[in-house]
Amino acid sequence: MTPHLRDQVVVITGASSGIGRATALRFGKTGAKIVLAARNVVGLQEVADEIRLLGSDALVVPTDVAEWAQVEHLAHSAMAAFGRIDTWVNDAGVGVYATAEETSVEETHQVMQTNFMGMVHGVKAALPYMEKQHSGTIINVGSVESQMALPFNSAYAASKHAIKGYTEALRMELDNAQSGINVTLIMPAAMNTPFFNHALSKLGVLPRPAGPVYQPESVAEAIVYAAEHPQRDVYVGGGGKLFGMMERISPALTDKVMTAGGTMFRAQESERPDNGETTLFGTIPETGRVSGDFDHLVQANTRVSRTLFPAVVVGALVGLFFVRR
Repeated sequence: MTPHLRDQVVVITGASSGIGRATALRFGKTGAKIVLAARNVVGLQEVADEIRLLGSDALVVPTDVAEWAQVEHLAHSAMAAFGRIDTWVNDAGVGVYATAEETSVEETHQVMQTNFMGMVHGVKAALPYMEKQHSGTIINVGSVESQMALPFNSAYAASKHAIKGYTEALRMELDNAQSGINVTLIMPAAMNTPFFNHALSKLGVLPRPAGPVYQPESVAEAIVYAAEHPQRDVYVGGGGKLFGMMERISPALTDKVMTAGGTMFRAQESERPDNGETTLFGTIPETGRVSGDFDHLVQANTRVSRTLFPAVVVGALVGLFFVRR
């Protein structure tokens, strides 16, 4: 049986900013004991202080999820401090905005090592303890790009596709073994997080989220809910789910819709100059925050998404009905 949130020990990677930080703070309101992991030590300390003010316990364990030994140490630290691990959230992620040709082998490797292997490391570190408990929840943060890729996102989309495949296989294996361990895949649409300030960009400008934009707290709510109420796959943001439907119905036509007139290429280019800072290979001198710089887009989508966006997608779906692969 899944413990109540107030009785849980929760490990969160990528906890210093964005979705991970929002998730940590949301768990902090439940009384759970929270283990915070990321490379940004200053950001982690800030989150820990906020969680303690909310009345929950927090443990900071600086961790680069790309390194197996560090993730193994993270799990050991959680067990040493609290004696169990109930929920493990794999959220750490990095990105590169460039064409596949312009993305170097080293950059692609780093994205896969952090996003995909970081998730694998988390699963491998948590499983032995959860299996002994005969209970636990593993929550992997994928993306709408676990279902369909966007241009300029070859490495990132590949890592998120890999997360989905691994998660599905893991879930079936644990279910077959009657392990008592739940596995959830969270697939957010475009979120207003600092990710777009942190990703390596070769666009000549900083990137921006494409499509309807949502606040990271919505993902945090989905993760916290899944920690207590087992879920399989969870989309966050209606736009992502609708585009996923389009991809499943007719992948070829979806490609044409996405790239028509270069719209999806331009949609990812902001007007902000690129400052050259990136967290791809290390931290940057920023403490960490939940939200990014796109509040104005979120507000616009709140008004428009109920009318314009569904109409556009419904029109595309009608076209897909008549023009299959």
